[in-house]
Amino acid sequence: MTAREVFNQNDGEVTKAYYQEMNAKGWMGQLAVALFRAQKRSTAAKKYHRGRFKRDAYSVKNWSLSEVVRILQAFEHSIVWGWKEDPNTPGFEWVLYVETSSGQCSFHSASRLDGPPFLGSWDGLHASEEHIINFCDSI
Repeated sequence: MTAREVFNQNDGEVTKAYYQEMNAKGWMGQLAVALFRAQKRSTAAKKYHRGRFKRDAYSVKNWSLSEVVRILQAFEHSIVWGWKEDPNTPGFEWVLYVETSSGQCSFHSASRLDGPPFLGSWDGLHASEEHIINFCDSI
């Protein structure tokens, strides 16, 4: 299955199998999984009005962001990434940016995790989902 097909479906077993396949491809596959999971859960959370499902989705998104940071810190790579403050989003003012080979991905967070400051700027595209899916398919 393509990354888009996995992203758009809701069968947990299909998603787990996809993660297992990607994780077997080394640290780039692991990074792709962490970004994919963060985006999939962020997209799901925005569909929920409130309650446990929304909280759970954001919890998994936040854990996934910690995995992105862990993976990027653990391996030698040429990926530009880091944190930048966005004063226009109180309560979620920290943004994690990752410049993949398919384009920029960004995620708002209530807290800043480890990692360098991001010296670049937001690309203004609102295209993280597309960039992550393309990144996954490229691995």
